Amino acid sequence: MGRTRADWLPELWVSVGSYFSPVIVACLLLLSGQSGLRVVVFASSQLLVAIAGVKCARLPGCVLVAAIACVLGIVSSAGICLMCSDNELFCVGAYITALSFFHFSEYFTTAMWNPHRLSLDSFILNHSRVIVYSVYHIAVVASSIEYGLESWLFPQMKLFSIFSRVGLVLVVCGQLFRQLAMFAARSNISESHFGIRSYKEEKLVTWGVYALSRHPSYVGWFYWSIGTQLLLCNPLCTLAYGAASWAFFHERIEDEELTLLHFFGKSYEEYQRHVGTGLPFIYGYQVKK
Repeated sequence: MGRTRADWLPELWVSVGSYFSPVIVACLLLLSGQSGLRVVVFASSQLLVAIAGVKCARLPGCVLVAAIACVLGIVSSAGICLMCSDNELFCVGAYITALSFFHFSEYFTTAMWNPHRLSLDSFILNHSRVIVYSVYHIAVVASSIEYGLESWLFPQMKLFSIFSRVGLVLVVCGQLFRQLAMFAARSNISESHFGIRSYKEEKLVTWGVYALSRHPSYVGWFYWSIGTQLLLCNPLCTLAYGAASWAFFHERIEDEELTLLHFFGKSYEEYQRHVGTGLPFIYGYQVKK
């Protein structure tokens, strides 16, 4: 049996309130001229407020949701503080904010458009049963190590530059494109975070961002991930992220489109002829004539 509105609606509002509470507190304190350390301390106190609020509202099942969302909000608050401190820390602050918001938005978007599959895993913070998540964690650590080493050896390299600006644009556009993909596919496709789909109706989604790309969720992730490394001015991880993401999606899309062709038949062949994958040099599964 699927989850009812009464099951997921409290979790949705708890996650929103818990994430944005420390962010709003941080922004207000920064506007009032408070120091960054004090801002983070006050923002962190919202964790206790969030958990207490959930317990007072008698929503014991939402405690972990509140805790995770609030911690992500605190991390975003710390990132905002770094962005507002000086030019040398703007890039890493923007990266931290983008990364924490990405995980929150995955939960939020799932709650909005695919509530029947909403769980703590929707934050995609810990899902070690799928190898891609382990690789993702390793990639985040590698990115942090490269940033730290290059900041120490070549500090001028990490200032906000044209590369950072391009990266910031890719991060914002990639995030938006991914969320729009999840919105467009809400009616009849249940799509996992990295591409495993199940189909509830024999109806192919071709509107919205699916009119621009056959795999808009992948496109959003691909450019978002590369954008995060350009934002940090991490040349090695920019190349590594791009190569790893390309290799993963090249194989994934071919496997998935074989299933799509079996499921939708001629309709998907026609869709393939008019709409590309949206990823460079990835053409998907081609039917041999």
